[in-house]
Amino acid sequence: MVRTNAHDRLRRMELLAVQLKQDSHCTVKDLALQHGVSTRTIARDLSLMREQGMQIDADRGRGGGVRLDRNWGVGRINLDYSEAVDLLISIAVAEQMNSPMFLASLGSVRRQLVASFSPEKRNKVNRLKARILIGVTASTYVQASASAPPKRVVQALHQAFIDQETLEIRYQREDGETSERQIAPHYLLLKYPVWYVVAFDDLRQGPRTFRCDRILAATKTGTHFNLLPKEAFRPSLTDDDLSV
Repeated sequence: MVRTNAHDRLRRMELLAVQLKQDSHCTVKDLALQHGVSTRTIARDLSLMREQGMQIDADRGRGGGVRLDRNWGVGRINLDYSEAVDLLISIAVAEQMNSPMFLASLGSVRRQLVASFSPEKRNKVNRLKARILIGVTASTYVQASASAPPKRVVQALHQAFIDQETLEIRYQREDGETSERQIAPHYLLLKYPVWYVVAFDDLRQGPRTFRCDRILAATKTGTHFNLLPKEAFRPSLTDDDLSV
């Protein structure tokens, strides 16, 4: 296994504390697989957590589980940069949708998150937020046919969108026909509850909008692209009530 540095260990211990409190049964082997480290590393982490006063119980015998006392608080949540960015963008989406429920404290949460960023990272987050578009609610017909995109697709699309990196995708049209495409994911469009990626499509040599749940596979290419203005994609976004 690859040796981890002190920052990785502290981060992993934070995640372990949350996981051990929520899950009724975790084994050291399962935890090692989930975190990509050896069982010995997890055992050392648990020992350090006990030294810090955490009440971690372990069942004796082969296959025994470990757990954190449910009365034990896990303390303040520490988010890494990518997690904080995702949360901030999620708040921005909720605010743009202008729903009256659960918005009372979001402004305060957003301000605290923004304050935790350096000016450079703050500008980066603002640029990302500007690339997320909110459209009209999806029709009942579209909602009836929608499904959750595969997790691997979501992860690849998410990272390519943030890094401005092109994707190779396998896409299935409404009629069931599939095709291989290379796209540059410039913008994300939410027509609640369905997400679309607004991209430059190399196959068609022009802008296209793809339903995320129809992307069957996605792989990052390692090739970066320059962002085009929203105006370049207007023909593929007609009849949408967009806000940024």
